Amino acid sequence: MTPQTGDQPPRDLIFPEGFLWGVSTSAHQVEGNNTKNQWHEWERQGRIKTGEACGFACGWWENAEADFDIAQKMGLNSLRLSVEWSRVEPRPGEWDANAFKRYRAMLKGLCERGIKPFVSLHHFTNPMWFEREGAFLNPSGVSHFERFAVRVVKEFGDLCSDWVTVNEPNVYAGMGYQLGEFPPGLRGKTLSAFKVLGNLCRAHARAYRAIHDLQPNANVGWAQHILAFTPGRPHSPVDRFLCYVHDELFNKSFIKMIATGKAPFPYNLVCGDLSSAKDTCDFVGVNVYNRAHVEFDLRWAKTLFSRIFIPPDLPQGDHGVEAPYGEAFPQCLAVAAQYVQGLKCPIYVLENGVPDRDDRIRPWLILEAVRELHQLVEQGFDVRGYFHWTLTDNFEWSEGWRLRFGLYHLNEVTLERWARPSAKLYSSIARHNGLLARHRSEASQLSQSESVVKSAGL
Repeated sequence: MTPQTGDQPPRDLIFPEGFLWGVSTSAHQVEGNNTKNQWHEWERQGRIKTGEACGFACGWWENAEADFDIAQKMGLNSLRLSVEWSRVEPRPGEWDANAFKRYRAMLKGLCERGIKPFVSLHHFTNPMWFEREGAFLNPSGVSHFERFAVRVVKEFGDLCSDWVTVNEPNVYAGMGYQLGEFPPGLRGKTLSAFKVLGNLCRAHARAYRAIHDLQPNANVGWAQHILAFTPGRPHSPVDRFLCYVHDELFNKSFIKMIATGKAPFPYNLVCGDLSSAKDTCDFVGVNVYNRAHVEFDLRWAKTLFSRIFIPPDLPQGDHGVEAPYGEAFPQCLAVAAQYVQGLKCPIYVLENGVPDRDDRIRPWLILEAVRELHQLVEQGFDVRGYFHWTLTDNFEWSEGWRLRFGLYHLNEVTLERWARPSAKLYSSIARHNGLLARHRSEASQLSQSESVVKSAGL
């Protein structure tokens, strides 16, 4: 986006009435003591890069309401959370009444605070019994997931009507079966990754229809991770072709499955009939964070002979344990909107953020993301909400406590929380339903990186 200059005085960017300003979370990362899912086993095997375990996480199982109070005080009107499948169905066909009771209290607590819940049914975690059966590599996994979805909606349909069936199916399949960074930790099993994605598509479609049978006015979609790819050497046709391939395989494949009811090549070689999935979305959620730079390199077979890297001079958050997390790239929101517009349904940004312990660039990211979103709304895209990832620091999957995404800092030992400066900025945006001209100067004061401030035109 072109920065505003002195010839273009800043203006208030107000969003349509009813626009949702929220934060996103996931059960395993915030609840603590989820001991019956495959991520707990992964942690016990020492597979977290920092050597840590989730432990009590953010303490939500005992006191999620503490964070609900924070969200209410910030003026947020929505919050995305997930139901941990292994809590409510710890053994196949056996349901835990106490777990349902606790989730009901959480959802009721959100509603009482005037915060609309968006509930995710699958956010990377599986019950261990389901994982041992092969999870979504096993075709029977589709029926198991449908049964779980039906039970959850029966329990909570009076408190929630906005459902996210599956979070980031492309990440789940790629990280678990191609790159080996998520459970079950398989590497180079490309056909297995394709099969998993196809079965996740069927599971989404079955859940979509089952939810609507129970709740005809439900708002049902999924969350798609979209990563912007750019050639490391812009004039290299090979680098440009590799960007195209990654874009098609990672970003667009699941979208095409939902849009057409068909698996695109090469997924069609193993995915079978997906006709039941056509048009099974009332909205599409996009999870948007980064841009990756791609160069052809024969040494990187596991990523299709692509060296994926981040030039050090570009805006980025904190470094992961083994590699940079990614280039912070708010313009990816426009890329995502263009990729999903063919679905002709409302768009929610269900995740956007940056790992930034010291709040160096998070204020800039929020400001630029909101500016991008407002431009999309003005261009006619039906964007209806923005959910920042996340409210408080949480356990970041294989990166442990290393990456800090929270608007609020969390001491994972004492569970004390305190606001980062970006929390005040985001709260003000939410309360005013938009970006005021003065927010630009506030973000300039908060951002500690001079190069980032200059690139934002602040």
